Amino acid sequence: MPRSGRGYLERLAVSSSSSCILGSARRKHLATPTGIKMPAFKHRGYPEEALLRLEGLVPCRESQVSTLLSVFGERQHFSFPALFIYGHTSSGKTYVMQTLLKTLELPYVFVNCNECYASRLLLEELLRQLQRLSSEEEDLAPVSCDSFNDFIRFFKQRTMMLDLQNQTVYVVLDNAERLREMEANILPGFLRLQELTDQNVTVILLSEIVWELLRPDMGCLEPMPLYFPDYSIGHLQKILSHDHPPEYSFDFYAAYINILLGVFYPVCRDLKELRHLAVLNFSKYCEPVIQGEAKERDTRRLWKNIESHLKKAMQTVYLREISSSQWEQLQEDNGESGQLKGLSAHAHVELPYYSKFLLIAAYLASYNPARTDKRFFLKHHGTTRKKNIQKKHDKTSNHLLGPKAFPLDRLLAIFHSIIDSRVAPTANIFSQISSLVTLQLLTLVGHDDPLNGPRYKCNVSLDFIRAVSRMVNFDIVRYLYDFL
Repeated sequence: MPRSGRGYLERLAVSSSSSCILGSARRKHLATPTGIKMPAFKHRGYPEEALLRLEGLVPCRESQVSTLLSVFGERQHFSFPALFIYGHTSSGKTYVMQTLLKTLELPYVFVNCNECYASRLLLEELLRQLQRLSSEEEDLAPVSCDSFNDFIRFFKQRTMMLDLQNQTVYVVLDNAERLREMEANILPGFLRLQELTDQNVTVILLSEIVWELLRPDMGCLEPMPLYFPDYSIGHLQKILSHDHPPEYSFDFYAAYINILLGVFYPVCRDLKELRHLAVLNFSKYCEPVIQGEAKERDTRRLWKNIESHLKKAMQTVYLREISSSQWEQLQEDNGESGQLKGLSAHAHVELPYYSKFLLIAAYLASYNPARTDKRFFLKHHGTTRKKNIQKKHDKTSNHLLGPKAFPLDRLLAIFHSIIDSRVAPTANIFSQISSLVTLQLLTLVGHDDPLNGPRYKCNVSLDFIRAVSRMVNFDIVRYLYDFL
């Protein structure tokens, strides 16, 4: 190898080794604890104390907040005319935006479009909140706003009266997808509000859908999009661990949150729901520690104590069938009957109206003898002989014998007798019967005989069918042969 080539390689090796040494020294210097916490947010337009306080209030959303601070700029700067912030439910959009504006003390108005479902309500609520930004102007009479042109005129007047011309006013519209249901000029007007009013105003749209589904057909000013991703399991662990009670250590509550997420994370990613579940079941997790049966670091014993209760709680995720106090009472009772009353209701909550009556008719057909149908479901069935009533007391209860199979025509006859309105035997009715079979509320038996037709059997209990009957105001006990 030539000397020049060998010298080049030697210089390259020396430079690379020296750079590695300097790089490792630099990393070591950065990793050395200095006792000073480096702030995550830096902006010369806002005080450092407010930025540090904001950092503690919005964990795991540092990237999104930094982007918003860059877009906002300083108070007197003209910001972007419109922002579109989107993401799934419980991804922190509303909370981060409200916390950011409150902590930095920026003038803003906030309206939930689900509450102000009409354009007039929305515009008048925005003007009313804009009026509240100054305590001196609280006595002003509410303004009637009939059109978006009136809103622009009143908006310019309010901002000039409140001396808001030298700082940005933020108009935040939560659940902005509801704007599609209003007049065609509402959404394009908000996107061009800065241009139409000639004021320093920024409109922020919060939505759970993407912009392509919200964009108007007539065209509009494109907002700046900002995506809020879902919280990962690590983010949820960090956020929920900060809610630990003061009487317990952070590590103890973090271990509990780790167990909770291991059970519920595959079926629930909603931060609000997970926070509710964490508060609801923490007392049960602490029982062995309070009673002296286990220590805070005995995670295995604590897990064995709460495992069955967490599995019960999975049956009521999102449903809110019972209140928190009732759930705690069920935890204390630890009884099967209480569990049935509190947790079995979700099986029939989602049944359609006719399916409820079909299920009631199936129960009556399973537990009433066929010869009693005339007595229960005909208005003029004649007199009942006394000897039949006396023989009834000598027979065993049908509820003890179990459900009996019944044909389809008997089910439909009872169904048309107990329902108030006339219902035609359409394909919709037959499909609901098939759905009840799919849900295992009915069992299809003896369907191999093409002449007699299908036969069914009802699988629900008496408590279950009484709960269904109460939902449709039907007294099923009056139509049961065993309760005569």
